[in-house]
Amino acid sequence: MSLFQTLVPSFARNTPADSNGSRSAVPARKPTYEVKETPESYGLTVQLPGVTKDALELTSENGQFRISARRSWQQPEGWTSVYRESNDAAYELVLTHDNAIDAEKIDAELRDGVLRVSFPKTEAVKPRKIPVA
Repeated sequence: MSLFQTLVPSFARNTPADSNGSRSAVPARKPTYEVKETPESYGLTVQLPGVTKDALELTSENGQFRISARRSWQQPEGWTSVYRESNDAAYELVLTHDNAIDAEKIDAELRDGVLRVSFPKTEAVKPRKIPVA
C-alpha cells in the first residue's frame, strides 16, 4: 500500500500546545504538503513560510507523524504597518501511516520555509525481484 493511501491527515481541530503545555488562542492551520513515493522511500514536502528550526517540532509515534510549528515576525523599529495579511500562525499536520516506514531513519531538512522529510521504507515493504528457477 502506498504512503499516499496510508499517510492521511488527521482532521482533529486541536490548537497546538506551546513549550509550557498551554494551548494557544490562535487555532493551528494545516500547511500545504505533498507526498511522493520511490521504491526506497516516501518523500514529504511541507510549505512552512516564516518558520525557523527553533520553532519546529517533529514527532513520530504510534503510527503518527506530527509536525507542529509556529512562525513569528518581528516588526522592525520605526516601521509602521499599513496593512498586514499574514499573522503569527501556528501550523499543525498529523499524518497517520501503517508502520511501513523505518522511524529510526527518518531524515528532515528545513530550508527557506520548505520542510523536506524522507521516510525510508521498511525492508518488508520494499519491492524485490524473485528469481525464477
